[in-house]
Amino acid sequence: MLDDHPAPPASIDLRTARAEFAAETTYLDTAALGLPPRRTVTAVRDALATWQAGRAHAPGYDAAVTTARARYADLVGVSAAAVAVGSTVSAFAGLVAASLPDRSEVLTASGEFTSVLFPFLAQVSRGVRVREVPLEALADAVTPRTTLVAVSAVQSADGRLADLDALAAATATTGTEVLLDTTQAVGWLPVDAGRFTYTTGGGYKWLLGPRGTSFATVRPEALDRVVPHSAGWYAGADPWTSIYGSPLRLAPDARRFDLSPAWLSWVGQAPALELLQQVGREQLHAHAVGLANRFRAAVGLPPGNSAIVSAEVPPGTAEALAAAGVVAGMRAGRLRLAFHLPNTDADADLAAEVLNGRVR
Repeated sequence: MLDDHPAPPASIDLRTARAEFAAETTYLDTAALGLPPRRTVTAVRDALATWQAGRAHAPGYDAAVTTARARYADLVGVSAAAVAVGSTVSAFAGLVAASLPDRSEVLTASGEFTSVLFPFLAQVSRGVRVREVPLEALADAVTPRTTLVAVSAVQSADGRLADLDALAAATATTGTEVLLDTTQAVGWLPVDAGRFTYTTGGGYKWLLGPRGTSFATVRPEALDRVVPHSAGWYAGADPWTSIYGSPLRLAPDARRFDLSPAWLSWVGQAPALELLQQVGREQLHAHAVGLANRFRAAVGLPPGNSAIVSAEVPPGTAEALAAAGVVAGMRAGRLRLAFHLPNTDADADLAAEVLNGRVR
């Protein structure tokens, strides 16, 4: 049974959790690629050795998928039966987009990440209209004509947070559904996925897993509104006994949207989620935002509510950071720093020292 979650792991403190990481740099680029904890590296190495030795058994990988599904469900506050697994955000966004009625209106934020945006723009031949508004105006822009809001909980480019309370209230009034991309959120920002019809997020950033894992959640009343165009053997009610022939016999819950898992990626994802669960989402949130605000204060920026800091910097800044051993990113022409579980006060302070006088 999917709802038979593994027992909650024992809680650990931040210092114990940080001992799981072995970065040789000051790593502030989780918004692009998360660092794997030691337990993930060990699990993948062991699985590779088992595979190399000819002792791997395909159904044996199901345990990692099942565990990861349950751990993720706990992290976002839903039943495991509401969680589908896949490999990319756009694949699930595409299912939702393809299932919209003709001439639907989709509301999104200006400059939204294209894995959330492109699947809906691809439906314009059916009369689907995509309306873009500033993120801060999103909730006020919802009208009775709006079929769906597709937006990231945290903007990839600059770390701005959508007002989820305002969005939930506005869409409840109009009966509008929401597809919430949680890729830059879950792992540091507490998100209650059950508030929205659909959510989807990748696992290789803030969830600290290998690339090749993603999650989606679907409210029970919406299951039959999304056509499982990508259904394969793993979407079956019992995948290992429904791999040949008709009739169609899909899982009765969100597993009907499962994509065949990239096994080794899930072997690594399950222990990473266990670590996040041990730390707890409230402590993860306080730690990440606290470090971001420590950095902000040191460089003269006002406090914020995000683990991501975006700043305008002059040419040569990326080179100065690299010379100091600080790994960061550039997005939309701005410096992007991301603070997460592996980071410490010393990381924030070193970044601030390098950037002193450079942040505009």
